[in-house]
Amino acid sequence: MDFDQPPVVRVEADLRREPLARGEWPLTVPAVAQIVEEGLDLADGVTFLVGENGSGKSTLVEAVAAAYGLNPEGGSQNSRHSTRASESPLGRVLRLERGLGAARWGFFLRAETMHSWYTYIEELGAPPPGEPVFHEMSHGESFLAVLRDRFRTPGFYCLDEPEAALSFMSTMGLIAALDQVVEDGGQVLCATHSPVLAAMPGATILEVGEWGLRETTWEELELVRHWRSYLEDPRRYLRHILD
Repeated sequence: MDFDQPPVVRVEADLRREPLARGEWPLTVPAVAQIVEEGLDLADGVTFLVGENGSGKSTLVEAVAAAYGLNPEGGSQNSRHSTRASESPLGRVLRLERGLGAARWGFFLRAETMHSWYTYIEELGAPPPGEPVFHEMSHGESFLAVLRDRFRTPGFYCLDEPEAALSFMSTMGLIAALDQVVEDGGQVLCATHSPVLAAMPGATILEVGEWGLRETTWEELELVRHWRSYLEDPRRYLRHILD
């Protein structure tokens, strides 16, 4: 029996927990419908979900994080903050097959709600010696501080568009942090728009779109093709949207 497994081996849906109506959101999202119908084997290391806005990548990461027991607004299993519940019911439907002997720790870094998590951490009281005060940092610096402070042990890490706060060089720092997570035996599921982040060596890339989910390579990503074309000749794109 293999006891060297990642925290999450497979994602499946159990509609007996909470039925989802056919023809209604989130089942109208092809990627969501595919996972509900077929499930998803989650690879070791880092898996990137890459796709356009509305393709369902963030919905999936949020739901998997919730199914793992993480706060859907960001943080760990112990985070209890909540502002306005907006998550889909998918997290209550998904069932995760846990890896044998794998760590149980996890953290959800969600770009759009991290400010609320910083406030929640401050309201718990004075930080222990050496722990950063996130609100006193720039947006990008605080993200990197979270990575250094909360991503230090093996576990399951979900990230939703972390590049939103990061410069090019800070994104390089994020790649290095994720590589260390994998080296320590952790597992990562990350939704991203960043061709820089998606180029991380050894990562599994799932392209999300009207087809659902499909495994691909960095070179074959539609996102990469668009960025290459734009950088070669920005005017070719801009002339279609500017007078």
